[in-house]
Amino acid sequence: MSAVGQRDVVTLRPLCERDLNTVMAIEVRGYPFPWTRGIFVDCLRAGYPGLAMERDGLLVGYGVISLAADEAHVLNVCIDPLVQSRGLGRQLLRALVALARARGAQRVFLEVRPSNTPAVALYHSEGFNEIGRRPRYYPAAEGREDALVMAIELVADDVQVMPPL
Repeated sequence: MSAVGQRDVVTLRPLCERDLNTVMAIEVRGYPFPWTRGIFVDCLRAGYPGLAMERDGLLVGYGVISLAADEAHVLNVCIDPLVQSRGLGRQLLRALVALARARGAQRVFLEVRPSNTPAVALYHSEGFNEIGRRPRYYPAAEGREDALVMAIELVADDVQVMPPL
């Protein structure tokens, strides 16, 4: 059977501590300044919702959000660089936004490096808008890099009217 023209079929499930060995391998491949295992453990033990994305039974991506009152914050979202540029990041982001909505969030925030142009483009295309900057937020090879602060308002039916994948 040829895979040409077939869309990646993925499943999403709650992220859990037993996933962290694979998560850390992806995190190190995906980011020059990855989160530590301890950060993931702290998030999971604090009850922050996380999603694990699997393709053919293999974990290929994950996301973690925090929720407070009527706001959600995307803390980490990553697709394994080995399988990027296939729409998986868009699927995962949409699932995180839907999860936030299901838990009562009316808006979702995130930070992103301005130098991460594919992520910035994805967030813009999904309806996030730049609302500010956090100076010197991220570690960088040469000192620190600002963060773009982005947000989306979850008005009625936003998730259903996003453009198709």
